[in-house]
Amino acid sequence: MTVAAHPQQQVAGAPATSGRRVTGALLRDRAAVLSTAYLTLIVLMALGAPLISAIIGHGPNDFDTAAVNTDLGGIPHGSLGGISAGHPLGVEPQNGRDILARIAYGARVSLLIAAAATALTTLLGVVLGMLAGFYQGWVDQVICRVMDFLMAFPALIFMIAILSSLPQGNRSVLLVVVISVFGWPYLARVVRGQTMTLVNREFVEAARASGASTGALVFKEILPNLRSSLIVMTTLAVPGYVGTEAGLSFLGVGVAPPTPSWGQMIASSVGWYAVDPMYFAIPGLFLFLTVLSLTVLGDRLRAAFDAGEAS
Repeated sequence: MTVAAHPQQQVAGAPATSGRRVTGALLRDRAAVLSTAYLTLIVLMALGAPLISAIIGHGPNDFDTAAVNTDLGGIPHGSLGGISAGHPLGVEPQNGRDILARIAYGARVSLLIAAAATALTTLLGVVLGMLAGFYQGWVDQVICRVMDFLMAFPALIFMIAILSSLPQGNRSVLLVVVISVFGWPYLARVVRGQTMTLVNREFVEAARASGASTGALVFKEILPNLRSSLIVMTTLAVPGYVGTEAGLSFLGVGVAPPTPSWGQMIASSVGWYAVDPMYFAIPGLFLFLTVLSLTVLGDRLRAAFDAGEAS
């Protein structure tokens, strides 16, 4: 009885042990902790953007002409871009819009678009990749040709061309759709390869021999074994989508004014580098640190999962 019960206890506790091992590895990694702390701050800023505006008394599109020097072309008062008690991160030249409020609302836009694009990309990549790997044959050929077709495009150029020809309405939705259309083949190719490896494994064959349905084979046998790879790949995809949204907004085909966007703020600061460098430095620093933190966290998460599988 004791010998028979012991393996069952180990199996029942294995997922929790794996989760604790990954969490422990991340907590011991200073870079992962710092990245998580910064990302938590950004998420809180995005969620609390209306509260931040209420506290400082300025909305993201409120003009404050008293904060700029109209005699000098609208340069903010002060030596650091108008940083003061009323404007903790300064103001935009000419119009005096508060940078902190626009950073907070811009974080909301960037994270929402990146999260939605990641979710849609993951859904498409997992479904189509598993279909190709599980059924193979003509299904695999059709899906692979579609993947090859989309991956052959220079994605950024075609995103710019497509978004330039579409109306300005629902720009955030259009960004999510366009980014996802060009993004899912990379995940689908990985999922397809892993599914083809798993579909002939002993535990899948045993489930098939016991009469398990196709749905049970896919969702109970194969998909759980893709979990760690999916978590890592989606985590690493988010910073790319944040950067893509910022780049498209910088080029004028992303989020349309007056909706705040970090890329849009950086584009507006181009003509003010010499006289007000803080206008460029602050949104640029927020964008850089966000992409860096997401990339570091994704890389550390991958390393933690690889170490867990090796042990």
